[in-house]
Amino acid sequence: MVGMSGKRGNGEGSIYPYKNGYAAYVWVTKPDGKRARKYAYGKTREEVHGKWVKLHAEAAAGPVATSTPTMAQYLTRWLAEVVEPDLKPKTADTYAMHVRLYIIPGLGSKRLDKLTVQDVRRWVNNLLNQCQCCAQGKDAERTSPRCCAVGRCCRQVPSRRTVQDARAVLRSALTNAMTEELISKNVAALVKVRSGRKTRRDPWSVEEARKFLETARSARDPLYPAYVLILVLGFRRGEVLGLTWENVDLEAGEITVQLQLQRIRRRLVHDETKTEASTATLPLPQICVAALELRQREQEAAQRAARDLWTASDFVFTTRYGTPIEPRNFNRSFEGRSAKAGVRRIRLHDTRHTCGSLLAALDVHPRIAMQILRHSKIAVTMEIYTHVPTEATRKALRRLGKHLDTQDQP
Repeated sequence: MVGMSGKRGNGEGSIYPYKNGYAAYVWVTKPDGKRARKYAYGKTREEVHGKWVKLHAEAAAGPVATSTPTMAQYLTRWLAEVVEPDLKPKTADTYAMHVRLYIIPGLGSKRLDKLTVQDVRRWVNNLLNQCQCCAQGKDAERTSPRCCAVGRCCRQVPSRRTVQDARAVLRSALTNAMTEELISKNVAALVKVRSGRKTRRDPWSVEEARKFLETARSARDPLYPAYVLILVLGFRRGEVLGLTWENVDLEAGEITVQLQLQRIRRRLVHDETKTEASTATLPLPQICVAALELRQREQEAAQRAARDLWTASDFVFTTRYGTPIEPRNFNRSFEGRSAKAGVRRIRLHDTRHTCGSLLAALDVHPRIAMQILRHSKIAVTMEIYTHVPTEATRKALRRLGKHLDTQDQP
């Protein structure tokens, strides 16, 4: 430190007055192996001295970057070194998508330490009004452009939920930058995105679900058992396609939700469910037992027919050659079956909202339904059980729950 005489302290030769304060430098080895000066600035000598000591420690520990990265450079490293190793593949892929499509195009050229609240607010406002068909050149990639590339903007703007998610990813990235002490505050946390109106979902009624299942069963649709698990147990698409026979116990009448199958970055990933809360062992209503018995017999018949072309696996739902079912193909099959059944077209994910009503219509005991629906209080389950469908619908569903008869034999 400089005493009353104004002399520098021992080892402080690189600290000097600079503009309205002080500056310091330390010789460091950069990631490319070259030597260079790394500078630190502050208003007081004490502040700079602290930074100077820290720089010395960093230089002794290993390579040190001498320049602050741009947002694009930092986000690329963050995805590779933090997101990819720490998060589930699907979540990491979603983060990368938001960075690629929304954050880097709007903020990528900004220097990480120079990003301001105004920059983020301006980015959010622009994103809410920016046609993504124009921004991403979607129409220009078509062999026969029909909207934005020919001057008729289709106004394909992101939803507020998408913008909220993009800001959340940016906030997470900047939180990590604070942890690494690259910045002192998270400017994304200071910008809010107003929530949009929630889209009102109109799931199938019990009668529509019954009609859909009856049609699938009558047509001997190989995915009928999968539809049963989705509608009766509320399984997600990935959970159904990732289900293995190891997790099915027909004798005990139980099924374990543990794995999911998803296509991520052009490859199928068979991995654990997203959270521990998603993993559970559920009781099987009779309709599910009957459907899985049917699936077991059909799969054995498919294996005999395929012979040497069969691919051995433990998946419950496979193609006729034993390979896993493509998630997108499953969606297409569901949409096609819905059309053939003459029921309203809904999102596959929205079938989960019919689950409770179906359990009541199937006369599943409320305590068992409580387990399946994962309610913490029986009173919540009983509210669903007050909606009683017609006796004809109840009888039709009970017929679907009967054991295999001769016409179901493959």
